[in-house]
Amino acid sequence: MRPITGRDELDLFSRLPYVLNEELADDLAAGRRRPEWMWVALHGDRLLARAAWWGRSGDSTPFLLDVFDIADNGTDHDHDLDLVDIGVRLLRTATAEVVPADTRPPEYSRFVPPDWREGETTRRVVEDRMAALERTGARLLVERLRLEWRPGTPLPEPSGRLVFRPVRDTEEMLALMTRVLDGTLDAHSRDDLTRLPAREAAARHYEDELANYRSPRDWWRIATLPDGEPVGFLTPARNDYNPVIGYLAVLPEHRGNGYIDEILAEGTRILFAQDVPRIRAATDLGNTPMANAFQRAGYVNFERTINMTWN
Repeated sequence: MRPITGRDELDLFSRLPYVLNEELADDLAAGRRRPEWMWVALHGDRLLARAAWWGRSGDSTPFLLDVFDIADNGTDHDHDLDLVDIGVRLLRTATAEVVPADTRPPEYSRFVPPDWREGETTRRVVEDRMAALERTGARLLVERLRLEWRPGTPLPEPSGRLVFRPVRDTEEMLALMTRVLDGTLDAHSRDDLTRLPAREAAARHYEDELANYRSPRDWWRIATLPDGEPVGFLTPARNDYNPVIGYLAVLPEHRGNGYIDEILAEGTRILFAQDVPRIRAATDLGNTPMANAFQRAGYVNFERTINMTWN
């Protein structure tokens, strides 16, 4: 069990299939990954398990554990090997080297097929990974829908019920982000609120995500009633990989009035005007109002994400 030596071992690391394999070289070049954050468990020259962390360019510690794979027991030729146990040992060994002592390990995030529970093999592979993570102390935080909108999908015309204007400044954004945490259905936000006051949770979200977008902040919008009263906001953006509907929310006192559809449509129009090939978005499986809004807007669920955390 060891980290890879560098780009020369990317082929070795990529022997286990995953959609992120095609991004590894660019991530290494951009500093979002480091060889010492990319670990393998080998039996001779066979790759039995692997783990890799991702971070923002320039950060000294990783932000996310987003690659963890175990060779499929159903196809492995050495049935005397307990591959889940090997995955557990790899995670423990690598985490001790990668994650600073006495700090909470970065969250685990994994893309899985939208129907992963329906196929015996797919389900076993996902559940083996989750079992290994649980044995290291992780717990399931949330399962999320990954969504995509493609040009050519119909977009409704603005209804006129809402007015959209740019965000004035960071303070206005933080104030609205704090207010929408009241009654939020988002699992990450609810988890943050178990440890942080609402204002601090909003500031953390801002610094961890919104402040790192590569796109202009003048794409962001505040949704108001015609008299100027704020109803909600949205942050259409580009991350390191795709155009995204970053953060979309309706203030508690205005929920249940259908404004979510109009705010989402405005964000989609802003990104579509940038001549993008697709727009990506995500929401919790349990956030039914938001999931339904994406479906009504023509966003297709093409993947899910499993998110697990350590206490």
